[in-house]
Amino acid sequence: MRFRQLLPLISALFALYIIWGSTYFAIGIGVKSWPPLLMAGVRFSAAGVLLMAYLAISGHQLPALRPILNAALIGVLLLAVGNGFVTIAEHQHVPSGIAAVMVATVPLFTLCFSRFFGIATRKLEWLGIAIGLAGIVLLNSGGNLSGNPWGAILILIGSVSWAFGSVYGSRIELPVGMMAGAIEMLAAGIVLLTASFLTGEKLTAMPTLSGFLAVGYLAIFGSLIAINAYMYLIRNVSPAIATSYAYVNPVVAVLLGTGFGGESLSAVEWLALGVIIFAVVLVTLGKYLFPARPVVTPCEIKK
Repeated sequence: MRFRQLLPLISALFALYIIWGSTYFAIGIGVKSWPPLLMAGVRFSAAGVLLMAYLAISGHQLPALRPILNAALIGVLLLAVGNGFVTIAEHQHVPSGIAAVMVATVPLFTLCFSRFFGIATRKLEWLGIAIGLAGIVLLNSGGNLSGNPWGAILILIGSVSWAFGSVYGSRIELPVGMMAGAIEMLAAGIVLLTASFLTGEKLTAMPTLSGFLAVGYLAIFGSLIAINAYMYLIRNVSPAIATSYAYVNPVVAVLLGTGFGGESLSAVEWLALGVIIFAVVLVTLGKYLFPARPVVTPCEIKK
């Protein structure tokens, strides 16, 4: 394959591996000077408005009402709840690296919901789920999350919501192309800003420069660029490659948090990181690493 053909693939994988992995670190910086729901709401509202403006200028028309409502629901499940709860947890001093490790369990919950919707699963994948749950227990047994159970619960709820939204979103009609992402981000932004108002969040002081830069990075790179990169991968590569970010992001987040954010992980947390990543690899790549034996059906000989 020529370099010109490889370049979009490499760029898209870089966006998911590095950019999405670094968003946890950026969230950790942002919540130091922003209320969490307000920050997440501004992030997705800004990204949604920018993307919708681009689509309008380029001549895209709004889809029918049903796909719009479906996309809005998926936006609430994935972005408002899934990402919003992670933002709240980091505001409650859950280290960004630990948050990323917890979110890495999304493919495990996705498999559970896939079974609920009638999608075939294998015993090997359920073994991966069992190992992943053991990793979650290990992660919560000591260190940063043991003294912050509410933070752990928030991230877990967010991960379950993201997983359910991902599976349900594949079963319903959504707008085509980038229009789906624009509607999802706008819906999430509206819900998060409304939640911020209802819970009484207020800016007690002007956010710092690093706070503004964090929100800008999350809106442009973490939302606009990375989401479109993910859409490109879904259309052009196997699902195993497209979802491989799930076990790369935690590593990137942990390295950034420990290297630049002053975070530290205990020996138990490093072990839990390895266990959870192994479980996610088993669930996402297991069918490629250990293919199922072909079922041979005997032919009936007619006399």
